[in-house]
Formats: sequence, C-alpha cells, structure tokens
Amino acid sequence: MDATGRGRAGDIDPADQWVLNPNTGEYELRLSTSAPQSAVPGPRRAASRSAGGAVRSRTTAPERAPGRDVPPPRRRRGVPEEPPPGRRGRRPVKKNKAKKVLLWTGGTMAFVLVAAAGGAYLYIKHLNDNITAVSDDGASTGGFSKGKAINILLIGTDKRTGKGNTKYGDKDSVGHADTTILLHVSKDRSNATALSIPRDLITDIPDCPTKLDDGSEKVITGTDNVRFNTSLGQDDRTPSCTARTVTELTGITPDNFMVADFNAVKTLTTAVGGVDVCLGKDINDPDSHLNLKKGMQHIQGETALAFVRTRHAVGFGGDLSRIALQQQFLSALMRKLKSNDTLTNPSKMLKIAEAGTKALTVDSNLDSIGKLKDLGLELGKLNPKNLTFTTVPVIDNPAEKVKATVVLKPGAAQQVFDAIKNDVSFTAVKAQKKKEAAAVAARLKGSKSAASEVRVRILNGGADAGSAQAELSYLQNDAGVLKSENAGNADASQAKTTLEYAPDQADQARRLAAILGLSGSAMKPGKSVTNDQGLPTMTLTLGKDFPGAGEKFTASSKAPDVDKTTADKVECAK
Repeated sequence: MDATGRGRAGDIDPADQWVLNPNTGEYELRLSTSAPQSAVPGPRRAASRSAGGAVRSRTTAPERAPGRDVPPPRRRRGVPEEPPPGRRGRRPVKKNKAKKVLLWTGGTMAFVLVAAAGGAYLYIKHLNDNITAVSDDGASTGGFSKGKAINILLIGTDKRTGKGNTKYGDKDSVGHADTTILLHVSKDRSNATALSIPRDLITDIPDCPTKLDDGSEKVITGTDNVRFNTSLGQDDRTPSCTARTVTELTGITPDNFMVADFNAVKTLTTAVGGVDVCLGKDINDPDSHLNLKKGMQHIQGETALAFVRTRHAVGFGGDLSRIALQQQFLSALMRKLKSNDTLTNPSKMLKIAEAGTKALTVDSNLDSIGKLKDLGLELGKLNPKNLTFTTVPVIDNPAEKVKATVVLKPGAAQQVFDAIKNDVSFTAVKAQKKKEAAAVAARLKGSKSAASEVRVRILNGGADAGSAQAELSYLQNDAGVLKSENAGNADASQAKTTLEYAPDQADQARRLAAILGLSGSAMKPGKSVTNDQGLPTMTLTLGKDFPGAGEKFTASSKAPDVDKTTADKVECAK
C-alpha cells in the first residue's frame, strides 16, 4: 500500500491503526478519513474519532445538549433487557482477550511462530507487496505440505547493505551463506530439529540451474572441495544453489528457503521489543562492536546484530563458537514470539508482520502472506522444549597445517542426517502416541512363514534405476525367496519403502520384513494383488530410502549422541 492508501503521506504506522473499541471490547482497524474503507469480516464496526480525538464507535449515540431529557435506549430485538435496580442479573461471560485480537504476521526469521486470522484487504495487499521472492529453480520439493514433515532452509547472508552496515568490514561482500540452518519439523508437529551447517565446512557444490533476472536460464558450474558458504553469492549463485548444496550434503531436500541479511536481525528484534540473552562473562569485541556485561542482557537492533556476529570473544574464537551463540539467540527469539505479551499484543504482531515481510527474501513457493501464514500456523504448534538445536558433527580439516576449515566427522554426521530423514526426535518426545506405536510394532510380532513360501512382486517407486531387478536377484539367489518377480515401476514416486499385504499373508510379510530389515511402519496391511499366474501376491514398493540390493532397511529410531540444546533453556555464552 502506498502513502495515499494509508492516509497522510504514509506517516501512520500500521500497528497504530488498531484501536480498542470500548463498546465491543474488540480491536478494530482505524484508517484515516482519506483512506478507502475496506470491509472487515464479521459484525465489527470501524471506529471513528470525535472532534476531540477520542475514539468512539459509529453505533454510539451522538452527544446531547445539557438539560434535554434523554429517553432510555430502545432495546434491540433479541437482546435481553437490563435487570431492574436491586436485582441480580446474569453474570457476564468473560471473553478471552487473546481470541479478540486480530493477529497478523508472516514467517519472520528462523522461528516466526504465529497465530493468524484475516484482516482488511488493503493491509493484506500491503504485506504482499513487501515480500521479495526469488525462484527456487527446482531445487526444493515445491513447498511444504500439511500432514507431512517440513524442512525449511534458513540462510543468513553477510551482505552489508542497509543503513549502518558497512562498518562491519568487507562492505563489498556479495552475500555468502554465512549462517545456515536446516529446520526439520516432525510430521506430527510434536518436535523439531534446527541443524546448523558451519560456513567453513569443506563440501562439494553441484551444478546449479538458475533463472536469471531477464527470464533466461543458465547452469552455474559446480566446484568440489570448497567452503560451504560459497554456495551463495560466489559466481552469482542464488539461494537455490545453497538449497541444492544442502541436498547434496545431507540427502534432505528443503521444502522452502528463507534468506535474511544484517537488517533482518535488527528490524525483527526491534519489532518484538528485544530478547533476553545470557553472558557468562563480560564481552568487548571491537570487530562485532559488541560490548556487554556478564549476566542477563536485553538486546535488540544494532546490539542484537553484534551479538549474533561476535566470535573472537566467545569459546575458541571461531565460527563454531559463533554458531552456539546464534542458537542461543534464536532460542530467545522463539521464546519471545511464543510469549503471551507478544501473541496478545496486536500492535506488536503488526510490527512483526511489517518487519518480517520486508526483511526476508523467500522462495517462489512462499510468495504471499497467505502461504507464510499457513507455514506459521504449522510452526506455531511447536513447544520450545521440543525444539532441539545442534550442529553438523565436524572435525578440523586434516589437510591443513593451520586449521581454518572443517570436514564432516565420519559416521557421526551421517547418523545425524539419517535421523532427520527418518523423522527421529532429538528430544524425549515420542513421534506417535503409545497406542499407535504399539500397533505398528505388533505387525512384526507373530509366526513367520518359510522364505520359500513368500510370494511378492517388486516395484521401483523412487529408488535408482535397476533397483527392483537388483533386489529381485538378491531375494532369489541369496534369501531363498523364489516366488518373487519384478513388476517394473510404480505409478508414483514415494520416499519410503512399503510392503502391502492381505491379512492372510501376515506370516509371509513378517518373514520378508525380517529378511529386509523393514520396520513396522513400512508394513501396510491392506490387500493382495493377483500375479500373471492368477495367484495372490504381496507388493514391495522400493522408495527413495532403498539402501541397495541386499542391504538392511532398518534405521535407528534413537537420535545420535551429539551436542545439543533446546529452545526452552537459557544458555549463557562463555
């Protein structure tokens, strides 16, 4: 919305346009008299101002001259009469103020957790106009889905654009992936894991098909054995290239991505009214311009930016120490966003929406306030105590004499990636209700038929080409499952391998599950199909998780032992 649409030269803060109507007890949108009035759903009436500037409802009776008899107000149809003096009437029902407030925000930073509901058309359009979106270039899944696990890639760049940011050194930076977090939200929304990826991690950057500003496309050539942070900015790489690099590194394809620069930290922390962080010692870092005393500190704006940028004054003075500080900051931000003084404050929520939509760059699948609201509602289901922060396990680069970069820690890093892919919680939260978990586990319990009695057809539903034939050869030649056949490709691709069987084939299903290492969740009681010989057969559909012919599917349901913290805890930087 431009200045004309808002009233006087754009000098009205949208957050100040919501007022409490004393007659209804609800917050209402107040536009200036020159602004077009849009309809607001529901029975609410817009507030207007009297000559003295006081807010009154349009339904309020006009003031009368002193001395005139004022007849009692006419009772509206359907509204009970007031009880006569001296008689006790019904006790008025107390309304939940939180439900009265019209809440708006949209995907603010790493964890902008929202409760959102409609609003005036012009203001929604204004927020949509704030959003900057760039092409995902096919690097994502196409966007998050309700009812499925969510993977959001959060990228913080070191681009020094904006007022006052050139003082932070390297003012000509093209904007590398200085801070990168892969946020995984479980399918049942009971838990989440925020995985930090060190900027100095040595990795391979794949070829990146990229849509240019003029609408044409080109492929930016990849490079091997380089710092992870060069996946953005370097050689004109866009955020979609960082998303491809994350997929190459972890095996996890992001659903969406968000990018924040220095200004985002300053404006968002100011919008929420600052956050509380803890320092285990005094810090005076001239490089980041952070100067704070030991203990709890309230930070926002420039100080918040200095806090997330400092590294020489904490830990071992490297990027890994700064990551721990950033995780502490994001935990504090999440706690503030989830607090009642934020969610029930319409002025603050509007400021968050304004700051968030201006500060972030999102992928083309998150290009409207409606989509950001839907994502926010999914993230808003999280409890801070079940949000785990951890970092990709790494070790110093053994190829360097002077240690400046890191490489993946063998074994440990892959365990973390696998746990996230398999939707394993890093907290004590169980991904399923006990009753449901028991029912799934029970599918593996019971008698098993002989391997020679197992009749199954194999479909390729997302594994590498030739996987169905390779698995067939293993089953027939090494596992004794002679009544097996290759049925070609499945109708649709799927992430997880499944085994569908009829109730009278449960013995066969348990035997095949034992041979392949399938979990109870992979077993799908249903119906059998008829093969070419007219005999009933089970259906094994290989998904993208297929480990290879003869390899066991069994994945650990226990999270790996890594350094971690949760968003509900206040950690003190040392």
